[in-house]
Amino acid sequence: MRYDELSIQTHREAPANARSAGQSWLVRAGYVSHSGQLLPLGERALARIRAYLKTPADFQQSGLLTLTGAHETYYPTLVGSHDLLHCPECGTAARAETAQAKKAASAAETSAPPEKVLTPDCPTIESLATFLGISTTKTAKALMFVSIGSPKSPDFGQTVDSRETFDSEFIFVVIRGDMAMSEAKLEALVGKFRLATEDEIRAVGAVPGYASPIGVRNATIIVDELIPQSANLVAGANQAGYHLLNTNYGRDYSAEIVADLTQANPGEPCIACAAPLQATRGWVLVSQAGFDCEKILFALAEAHNDEKGFTFPAPVAPFDIYLMQVPGKTLDTLPVAEELYQKLQAAGFSVLFDDRNDRAGVKFNDADLLGCPIRITVGERGLQNGMVEVKGRRASETQQVVIEEIVEAIRYKLTSG
Repeated sequence: MRYDELSIQTHREAPANARSAGQSWLVRAGYVSHSGQLLPLGERALARIRAYLKTPADFQQSGLLTLTGAHETYYPTLVGSHDLLHCPECGTAARAETAQAKKAASAAETSAPPEKVLTPDCPTIESLATFLGISTTKTAKALMFVSIGSPKSPDFGQTVDSRETFDSEFIFVVIRGDMAMSEAKLEALVGKFRLATEDEIRAVGAVPGYASPIGVRNATIIVDELIPQSANLVAGANQAGYHLLNTNYGRDYSAEIVADLTQANPGEPCIACAAPLQATRGWVLVSQAGFDCEKILFALAEAHNDEKGFTFPAPVAPFDIYLMQVPGKTLDTLPVAEELYQKLQAAGFSVLFDDRNDRAGVKFNDADLLGCPIRITVGERGLQNGMVEVKGRRASETQQVVIEEIVEAIRYKLTSG
């Protein structure tokens, strides 16, 4: 393809709104516009990416270090759109809102009888723990919602009853008081939901600020997996100003669903190997919906650049070769360049032919900027000796190659890396 056919417009200055070096080079090299819209060269790059990447394993060959989760593959970058948790030891990774961690169960103890106690002005877990002089790990937190959609596919190792939908049901969630609920994990169980109103809470027999699942009616009770392992928790008495000491799952109440409902945090043990989880940000490159090739292009841009522009590996570069014709003073270089262009294409190479009537310096800069793995320069000095100049994008030296041997030389360079 000829340079002008792609309407490539390069820029010497970095855009002011670029969040990273990779995004800056995408704009400067004419892959995307200043507003982030794909341009013809970017579309060309996407086509090459789609043709090459078939499985997540191909990322390694394209030079992308990725994190692999159960259902998604991520590229870690501080400018990514998602918070991630990953284990540097075993490689487990997930979005922060769905990540799992090993949970430490409370020390075993004998179930004690429930006891109602006066707890004035204690509508929160923190105020309750302070008033009673206990740890928040000894409390049960009640969270109440109304479902407004069908559940997604079961996940997180939960035990679920035979119901198929939770539309318009009152959802009563119980987690340990020191933990935070993951809305994403609950949504995977019951579908979309909203907060319950005070009237809705009272209608099931609970009291806002002092609620527990004990004695509630017409509600689907869902508890975090740690609740059955935690004895003698303090929970609401469903009476304003009162709580119950020593509530126990199984004896005092049961649930339709027991599942992992809480957020994992950095530093907590990996569920697979118990090493501390680490936080980062990243893009989702592969999900159950397939490959996100545009995000993959952005990830490649972050991974493969230097002070001059892109350094894309051959399989994912928009072209194999940047063929550059430099006008001569005494020799017309264009016919030879045209012939070489046809020859390289016939040999199966993808070629960007820069035959613009422009200065050599401009063309050299654009060649480095665009990031094709091989640059061939057809110039007067080389042609006088029957040769052209060949340079790998990441190489420091150029080579003079006999024109008759150019196809074999390029094929070797591309396959040898």
